[in-house]
Amino acid sequence: MADPFRVLVVDDEPAQRELVAGFLRKHGFDVVLAGGGREAVARFKQEPFDLVLTDQRMPDLSGLEVLEAVRSASPETAVVIITAYGTIETAVSAVKAGAADYLTKPLNLDDLLHRVHRLRERQRLVTENRELREALTERHRVEGIIGDSGRMQEVLSLVRRVAPSDATVLIRGESGTGKELIARALHYASPRAAGPLVKVNCAALAESLLEAELFGHEKGAFTGAVASRKGRFEMADGGSIFLDEIGDLPPHLQVKLLRVLQEREFERVGSSRPIKVDVRLLAATHRDLEALVREGRFREDLYYRINVVTIMLPPLRERREDLPPLIEHFLRAFAGKNDKSVRGLTREAREALLRYDYPGNIRELENLIERAVVLTRDDVIGVEDLPLTLETPASGSGNEAGLIAAVEGLERRMIREALAEADGTQTRAAELLGISERVLRYKLKKYGLS
Repeated sequence: MADPFRVLVVDDEPAQRELVAGFLRKHGFDVVLAGGGREAVARFKQEPFDLVLTDQRMPDLSGLEVLEAVRSASPETAVVIITAYGTIETAVSAVKAGAADYLTKPLNLDDLLHRVHRLRERQRLVTENRELREALTERHRVEGIIGDSGRMQEVLSLVRRVAPSDATVLIRGESGTGKELIARALHYASPRAAGPLVKVNCAALAESLLEAELFGHEKGAFTGAVASRKGRFEMADGGSIFLDEIGDLPPHLQVKLLRVLQEREFERVGSSRPIKVDVRLLAATHRDLEALVREGRFREDLYYRINVVTIMLPPLRERREDLPPLIEHFLRAFAGKNDKSVRGLTREAREALLRYDYPGNIRELENLIERAVVLTRDDVIGVEDLPLTLETPASGSGNEAGLIAAVEGLERRMIREALAEADGTQTRAAELLGISERVLRYKLKKYGLS
């Protein structure tokens, strides 16, 4: 159910104020009253309103001054000026200053209701359009990629420059570095953004299925082909196709892909009829394509065709400046997704996350944070909520810090479990742990446990 449309009625005449408020409340609006301009501005700073109906001539602040204050604080809030001294000059001044409408006393209540309904509908459309733009922007814009480090800024600068073109792009980097995210950014920042973005993982499909998946098939082309079917290239017509792990493409399909790139046409499996397509290729791999070319496992001519522009994504261990914002982003995202009030990490947990090398890159960090959010019993994630393997120090770190973190994490976990089994009774928990109650109290204080 939508929130009620909130209206602030501002008038120094009590009778007029109550008349307008009662009428609007009768028609389902949430109305708040203010007896003057200063009171109205104070109320507006304390709580949000969709519409301000204000008298023009008041002892303290005029309606135009209220309008100026409201517009300064919230440009999207509609303001309607009401006055008994309706002149063209005042109306023009109000509209120039940003008033949404202008009414004169004595008010025609039916006319007032019509205008308020019209303003509510306008506000609804503005809000929906803004939310849609924000959602699309957050999902698809290059700026939505988290990366403040110098390495990532170079990557994003290259993405911005190449996205408007139709050039084939090869995205390279270790698994989990975000190659698909870059492909999405390239597509949605391009003139093809209104067209489809079709994704295929060349390593995820059996060789016997991949050709039909990419290029489609005709009815009866092979056992089980009970009907004709479009392939991914046809589905991507007018847009982009993202071939992930292109280094795993079998040799005979490399030939067919090369033809598509050169001639913009192909045949379905079981057909000799050429099909024309207009598709931009975005490809990705974590493999050494140059080595595959030397070994004869990847066609050299195809390599040069797909390697028009190369974007190299650095591993997470080489962009550690991006760890804090990435951690905060995933914390907020997974806390909201799982409806948990997780507000941060302990110092030990944050240090463990910051010193880890992340062989699985961003995908591994994302999974670690999601696991911790799901498993934690507190509103702060502790080192005991992280897997013990994470407490292994990163390259170049001393072993002592990792050992201390591991021991402390184990202690916290055992204390929690003992307290849970003892229903919170510290004496019983100490017995279960084989320590004195005094030592248990010390540990509780040390680890911030209750």
